[in-house]
Amino acid sequence: MVQKILLKTLGINEYNPAQSVKNVSLIALGVLLAGIGLKGFLLPNSFLDGGVMGMSLLINITTDIPLPYLIVIVNLPFIFLAYSQVSKFFAIKTLLGIVGLAICIAFIEIPLVTSDKLLIAIFGGFFLGAGIGMSIRGGGVLDGTEVLALYISRKTVLSVGDVIIIINVLIFSVAAFLINIETALYAMLTYLSASKTIDFLIHGIEEYTGVTIISEKSEEIRVMIIEQLGRGVTIFKAKRGFGKRGRKDEDLDVVYTVLTRLEIQKLTNEIENIDPTAFVVQQSLNDVKGGMIKKLPLH
Repeated sequence: MVQKILLKTLGINEYNPAQSVKNVSLIALGVLLAGIGLKGFLLPNSFLDGGVMGMSLLINITTDIPLPYLIVIVNLPFIFLAYSQVSKFFAIKTLLGIVGLAICIAFIEIPLVTSDKLLIAIFGGFFLGAGIGMSIRGGGVLDGTEVLALYISRKTVLSVGDVIIIINVLIFSVAAFLINIETALYAMLTYLSASKTIDFLIHGIEEYTGVTIISEKSEEIRVMIIEQLGRGVTIFKAKRGFGKRGRKDEDLDVVYTVLTRLEIQKLTNEIENIDPTAFVVQQSLNDVKGGMIKKLPLH
């Protein structure tokens, strides 16, 4: 009984221990990578980042309060927000990850890797972003910026992306005023490196695009996608409405497929050869799971 209560409190599924171990391992790896980025690159050279981590680093530089304490204290309000806006399990895993990062910074010795400012900004951001990305993969975060952005976006007309940009502009502006402009500019470069790394780890190497094709030659397009591109397709039954050639009421098949961005141009060219008047809509996808995502071998 005690074991079940503990598992439930931590958000661990007793029926899927493999997934739970994977999540814990990803968060632990994220903590280690973020620790390398901070202690091996950013901290010894008084560099900054964006987000909540940037706030903690800025306070550390200007007040000399130990960073391990700041990481936990500054993130506490965002952990409470995560509890109310996302879930209890997410908040618990986030708290464990943040405390783990504070312990890593306080007790694990990591040698200085380089003193070159450009390398510090790029690779410090890379390791920090890799740590945050791995933690997100494990179901938590090491930086509460996204949680705050989610909360504000629900209360205002601003999007999550708008809020994150505003937060970081404020952080970099304060850094430029309290320290110097050069530090703020390098902080922006560090943030860009970290954010791109996070996107890479979360969305993967292959950025998928969903393509909807409306054409009177839908069957030829369907066969082309399967036989020439080796991709799966889904056919939707639809009815025409109103277009550039006036009102039409006949039924037709709509073709939907998912490809990588590298295959989009080939698909577009083939559709142009089959039906130059086809209506094609492309949508960027944040994540794809299940179905036939992997490309079929072509004979």
